Amino acid sequence: MEEIETEIPVDWNDLSVAVVGGDEREREIARLAAATGAAVRAFGFPWPEGGIEGVEKSANAQDALEDAQFALFPIPGMGMDGSLFATEKIIPNRELLSVMRPDAHIILGTPDEALKQAAASLQIGLHEYESDKELMLLRMPSIIEGALKLAIENTDRTLHRSKVCVVGYGNIGAMLNRTLVLLGSHVTLAARNPVARANALNAGAEVVHTDDLESIAPQLDILFSTVPARIVTPAVLDKLPPHALVMDLSAPPGGVDLDYAKRIGLKTVWARGMGRRAPVTVGASQWKGISQRIAAILQNP
Repeated sequence: MEEIETEIPVDWNDLSVAVVGGDEREREIARLAAATGAAVRAFGFPWPEGGIEGVEKSANAQDALEDAQFALFPIPGMGMDGSLFATEKIIPNRELLSVMRPDAHIILGTPDEALKQAAASLQIGLHEYESDKELMLLRMPSIIEGALKLAIENTDRTLHRSKVCVVGYGNIGAMLNRTLVLLGSHVTLAARNPVARANALNAGAEVVHTDDLESIAPQLDILFSTVPARIVTPAVLDKLPPHALVMDLSAPPGGVDLDYAKRIGLKTVWARGMGRRAPVTVGASQWKGISQRIAAILQNP
């Protein structure tokens, strides 16, 4: 049995956990959850040929959630249609969640309004960890490595000496900016916040306000957007050169009008779920945070 780093003792053998939706990261999360001694059922992520030790594969999402005390929903979150990120369409509505225990809890990245309402109507606890900076930083290297891999595969230029714009200076934007500078890219960081621009400047990038994206667009080879708001407008896309690659690393609804970009002939990539590039590393870091939340919930139900 693997040791779980929690300050609050937990009798894992008494817990029933459902892991619903996700990708290869959820395999590792399910494995680690079962290694504690908890009863774990899972559905909705790519199932390995040899199974997962200690984890029961359910026939559907309802079977996985039946009488579960804790449900773990995917790291990548939810689609615009309210479905979980999963191998098949799963919408966590009131009917589906009603099979959980009365004192149940759901732990996930970020819920949409429909899920919040469904959980509230059943008095199911909803616990978000998307804003947990420690967990984001722990999975950040995998996200950046995955983004760079896609950029290399989708361009005929080296990142070294390419003219690149990173939109946004949150966790992802900051690390992407720093990495591209170290790789020798000519980086311009676009942000509204003057402090963010000052930090990027100190990290070796040129900086502009996001209102000035149109003015720099004609010289770009690659544009990375990390902000989940439509900052990269059709007016900006129209100014990009035909060879430019546009990559959106943000969560739905995204920061780029990718449909418009495709219509005008630009190469586009919506780089969601980059953490799956290193599922064992990222899954383990996520489980560390999830297990700590479970312990805290049990301490203060």
